[in-house]
Amino acid sequence: MMIYDNLPVYKIAYDLNIELFMLVKSFEREYKYTLGEKLKNNSLKLIINIYKANRNKITKIDYIMKSRQSLEKIRLLLRISKDLKVISLKKFVKVQPKIESISKQLSSWQKYEGKNDGRV
Repeated sequence: MMIYDNLPVYKIAYDLNIELFMLVKSFEREYKYTLGEKLKNNSLKLIINIYKANRNKITKIDYIMKSRQSLEKIRLLLRISKDLKVISLKKFVKVQPKIESISKQLSSWQKYEGKNDGRV
């Protein structure tokens, strides 16, 4: 079993987590404790579920699916933040490649695990 912090998807998710925490620091007070907290919480859930997916053989695919759900929530919250002009278009565009990379890796991982346990 691989060590979770060597997984490429974990490394990118960790980088996204740090970037989102730094981004939320600059949110206006009105949004910092609503949108900002939700962004940070889902970012943490994403990393934790990637860790759990790597460690748990029985429910691995369930944790991958939870990771994908957290990522979609992050995507939605970022879009709302951009549309409300809480973050600039430049900052929004900057995080998109990480989100896309994580999404592709989780999708591939889910397909691989699904073939191995007969779910997909």
